[in-house]
This record gives sequence, structure tokens and C-alpha cells, in this order.
Amino acid sequence: MRSLTIVVALLFASMCAFAEGAKTCDDLKAEIAKKIEANGVKTYSLEIVAKDKETEADAKVVGTCDGGSKKIVYTRTSTPPPAPAKEASKP
Repeated sequence: MRSLTIVVALLFASMCAFAEGAKTCDDLKAEIAKKIEANGVKTYSLEIVAKDKETEADAKVVGTCDGGSKKIVYTRTSTPPPAPAKEASKP
């Protein structure tokens, strides 16, 4: 009986960890971008691509998502990305 309780507890703990670890590609991309910007990098691009797509020589795979079917590719660029347009404030 005691061993059954231990097994059930371990299964429950592993299922909770698995559920917490599952993130969407967009969430993971935002988390990676935050870490990159915290390191002072301002000119870069992150792309979500299919796992089997070839990457450029200067690109680096920095994460996988959707159960490993997609990857997030980091490329350092020389020009800053375009800033999002700001909405005009309403009076």
C-alpha cells in the first residue's frame, strides 16, 4: 500500500511538471526575446520555423516548441528591427 502511494505521488508530480513546461511557440519566443534584450542585444530577429527547415550559417536554434515540430531561430542583424507604430492618443 505504501509503495502504491509513492508511485501515485510521483506520477502526479511528473504530470504537473509536464503541464507547466508546455508553452506555446509565441510564449517561448517572447521569453527568449526578453532574455536576449536583457543581455543588451538590440538588433536581432527570432523566427518560428518548421523543424526540418534548413537554417542559414549565421543563424542559431535557440528553442523548440509544439512538441518539437517547430524551432525558434535567432539571427543577429546589423540594422534594428522596425519599431511598432504608436497609436495616436485620443483627447
